[in-house]
Amino acid sequence: MSVELTVLALAGLLQAVQFILFALPANMELGTGYTSSARDKPPSRQLSITTARMQRAMNNHFEGLILFTLAVVVVTLGGQSTAVTQTAAWVYLVARVLYIPAYAFGWRPWRSAIWGIGFFATVTMIVASLI
Repeated sequence: MSVELTVLALAGLLQAVQFILFALPANMELGTGYTSSARDKPPSRQLSITTARMQRAMNNHFEGLILFTLAVVVVTLGGQSTAVTQTAAWVYLVARVLYIPAYAFGWRPWRSAIWGIGFFATVTMIVASLI
């Protein structure tokens, strides 16, 4: 398996970890009565600041993972794996790991900088596959 596909698999596992990091406190804070319901109504209580941040970080990774997956597919199917694309894939993953505590603990302006590094790494992979 290519480096980029390996990193994609790890990014998928990271997404699962992020889901757990959000779901466990959300269930404790809102109760399983609400979280197992159809959620047709807003919850009677709000999530704590940290849990709400974990939800936003998780959703952000869902969004970022779409573009990263596209980059990995283009690199892999195009046979364009290079040291640049491999390094960029690892940079993306490290940025996503660092993004979790950066968002949870409100590290400003570092959260945005970390996000930007991951985004730039993904775009680098796409551009490198076209060269």
